[in-house]
Amino acid sequence: MSGVGPVEPGEDTHVRDVPQPRPRGPLALRYDRHRRTVLASAAALVVLSGGGYLYTSRPQPRPAPPPPYPSQAVDLVYVAPVTGSPSTRAAGYSFTVLLSVRSGPPVTVTRLTQPYDGLSVTTSPAAPFQTNSHSARKIVVTLRVTECEKAPRNPGLPFLDVTLRNVRAIEAHSFILGSRYAQDLSQALEVACSNDSR
Repeated sequence: MSGVGPVEPGEDTHVRDVPQPRPRGPLALRYDRHRRTVLASAAALVVLSGGGYLYTSRPQPRPAPPPPYPSQAVDLVYVAPVTGSPSTRAAGYSFTVLLSVRSGPPVTVTRLTQPYDGLSVTTSPAAPFQTNSHSARKIVVTLRVTECEKAPRNPGLPFLDVTLRNVRAIEAHSFILGSRYAQDLSQALEVACSNDSR
């Protein structure tokens, strides 16, 4: 073979017919025109759904522990008798206690009483009053003898019943104020009832 001309098929070779593309519908034509936008949108959807899944399945932080019950956060301590004029002493036995809130939210004293039928109680400040966390409040408690027959003669472990409230709960709690309080209360009751019997 020499010369220049078109290439002709050799023996046992045939020219293949190249299949013609089928006619495409309007959706396929639109896809061809916007292929990049469609692929970018699909990729963005995959990334967003994967990110959403990771966000919802992330470890959740532990919830904060609940605040303490009010009786667990409060101390009530006997301080001393209130000394004053004879007219003040005649009005009843007054003493101070110190209420301290160690931790947690503020605590409100809604009621302060004592267990004996022959005595009545008033406080200054009058209940209800609130004490903030990490602070203390002096309370003046005045006991008056209403009936000597029902008043205790020698109380061993006298206590005060205090109703406390914070954001977690309302609790009635009894506070034993100790031996000094028991001695001072016994002396005050003895004086009050011996004056009453005269």
